[in-house]
Amino acid sequence: MRALRVRRPRPAEEGPLELGEEPRPDPGEGEVRVRVEVCGVCRTDLHVAEGDLSPQRPSVVPGHEVVGRVDAVGAGVRTPREGDRVGIAWLHRSCGRCRFCLRGDENLCVAPRFTGWHADGGYADWAVAPAEFVYPLPERAEPASLAPLLCAGIIGWRAYVRSGVQPGERLGIFGFGGSAHIVIQIARHFGNEVYVWSRGERHQALARELGAAWVGEGGASAPGPVQGAILFAPAGELVPPALEALDRGGALAVAGIHLSAIPPLDYRRHLFEERALRSVTANTRADGRALLALAEEARIATHTVPYPLERANEALVDLKRDRIRGAAVLHVAPGA
Repeated sequence: MRALRVRRPRPAEEGPLELGEEPRPDPGEGEVRVRVEVCGVCRTDLHVAEGDLSPQRPSVVPGHEVVGRVDAVGAGVRTPREGDRVGIAWLHRSCGRCRFCLRGDENLCVAPRFTGWHADGGYADWAVAPAEFVYPLPERAEPASLAPLLCAGIIGWRAYVRSGVQPGERLGIFGFGGSAHIVIQIARHFGNEVYVWSRGERHQALARELGAAWVGEGGASAPGPVQGAILFAPAGELVPPALEALDRGGALAVAGIHLSAIPPLDYRRHLFEERALRSVTANTRADGRALLALAEEARIATHTVPYPLERANEALVDLKRDRIRGAAVLHVAPGA
């Protein structure tokens, strides 16, 4: 099979994804093998390829927004079945035994494995995953439209919840890429007025198209305070202005797995009056199920830019340089 591996992390412009031929993997006990149709390109993949996230194995196949069909199952697997369409997301597996898993917070597992970082992901013709950690996906949807939901959507949903914003309140979004373009649709579904801070006319135009009430550059002053905010851009320097944009009692959720250094904060200016700064760490399977159900209910429409598998390095560069309107998706299987 074809597979793109990161063997030596380096800048996206230097082509860290190396294409090669490998044996098709076999599913082990409790696992399924998936024939990949499409795989979304996430900023986390960029962090893996460039080494912002420390390598967890000698080489890895990135990709954790995987849509495909089960074509083989391991011992003990009753569901899904061969031929079923499923999604493989970021959380490859959790231990199921630690105090966090036992209380339902498997995203905080002390010994997790993540797809495309600890385990090979979907930048390949086939991928293997634990059956209990894949998601059933609707047959009638276009595969490419589903891929961004599996990380950008799930993490965006968790960040939305962590922001504490309530239906009808005002939400601030800092950075407008693949995840944000899904979250704004969730927010509008719940009656939120949305303010967006983003650079680049392409992203600003999409934000307006999707219903943003106000759009401005990173340091711009909005018409009023927001009750909750989400930082999607991996830029720590945006944390202070995002906190300043909050109303009393508001919370800022930082959605990324990697963030540049945060400048010093002033207690009274940034945190007083019960403003809160929160991180978002991975997701639970319950988050995934909730988001996929909400995507159908709210009729979320993902905006995607297609790339063939062989152009994945180009997709990473375009993502890095903020050229993608919505989300990039690798088309792997013929006709996908």
